[in-house]
Amino acid sequence: MNVLVIGANGNVGKLIVNKLQESENHTPIAMVRKEEQLANFKEQGVQTALADLEGTIDDIAQAAKNAEAIVFTAGSGGNTGADKTMFIDLDGAVKAVEAAKEAGIDRFVIVSALGSQQWLENPRPDWLEELGPYYPAKFYADQWLKNSGLNYTIVRPGLLSDDNAKGKVKLAKTLVESGNITRSDVAQIVVDSLDNENTYKKEFDVINGDTEIEKALDEIEQ
Repeated sequence: MNVLVIGANGNVGKLIVNKLQESENHTPIAMVRKEEQLANFKEQGVQTALADLEGTIDDIAQAAKNAEAIVFTAGSGGNTGADKTMFIDLDGAVKAVEAAKEAGIDRFVIVSALGSQQWLENPRPDWLEELGPYYPAKFYADQWLKNSGLNYTIVRPGLLSDDNAKGKVKLAKTLVESGNITRSDVAQIVVDSLDNENTYKKEFDVINGDTEIEKALDEIEQ
């Protein structure tokens, strides 16, 4: 399966690209927004596509023309303002979903954030003042994807760390506690979810825990 990775130059995105390249079943296509970001992927032997999430839906659809699935792991980063959060984390995700439909791609996996689903019960959670638009952006992007008709998986990881992969997680549609998870484990979950039918049209929180990733994905409940 050819997989367009949107946000391929990010910390999680690079790990996803690497794991897809190592996989026997998938081939990554790294989507980046700057010419200078292409070189490392090309040296690595990875297909690339140049497109900007602040550009048009057609641009993203063109980048996805050879793909059979899309992984969205883009984010504006912690050092940008509210405008970039809305343009990338929300509107960029919406554009990617619409581009998938335009390109005839049904499979779509998005990396969101643990806790964003709280907006279903409480539209003004306590952390709004502290974190600004980040969580509502993630929440509404997820809602758009769920309503798109695409075959989605929404992965909501806890606080990301650069520790070595643990290979074990705690995973549920909604976790009552917060926790950490390694970026490498998030990347593995994304790659393993792509063709695991038990993750189709599912959303889940995930932190590091005691269950092997494959087993945790196989046991996701509705």
